[in-house]
Amino acid sequence: MCRTVPKKRVGVYPGTFDPLTNGHLSLIMRATAIFDTVIVAIAADTTKSPLFTLEERISLAAESVKNIPGVVVEGFEGLLVDYVLKSGSHTIIRGLRAVSDFEYEFQLALMNRKLDREIQTVFLMTDYQWLYISSTIVKNVASLNGNVKDLVPPPVWTALRHKYGFDEK
Repeated sequence: MCRTVPKKRVGVYPGTFDPLTNGHLSLIMRATAIFDTVIVAIAADTTKSPLFTLEERISLAAESVKNIPGVVVEGFEGLLVDYVLKSGSHTIIRGLRAVSDFEYEFQLALMNRKLDREIQTVFLMTDYQWLYISSTIVKNVASLNGNVKDLVPPPVWTALRHKYGFDEK
């Protein structure tokens, strides 16, 4: 009997991560239980107006995940499906907070499947403690000198304080 060696499972978790939150970190850690390698793929091309540059977002994410085995942080340009295939993966990881996220994420997943039938999307539900946070909410609160220290990794907290010109709080 011939035994086959399983292929390395690589999942790509894409986003703008502007900034990376503890909700993102929770999903990354949970994804490492499913995938051998999780690539946090930070999009250069976005319709949003990011607070942090691509280089800053990559640096903040890399610093935040440096102690999580099997996690790699990379920036990418262009179509996600092209990046996913180039990375050696066929799987996109997406997080869902609430039913309202599902419709948008479902449309994205279907478009990615239209662009490449080999691409699969895996949805992970957020942990209940992060249900209410998003990068946008974190930035809004931080911009008004609100304390979001327990919602983001330490490097992101420091960067937000610096970006908005507030002393450490």
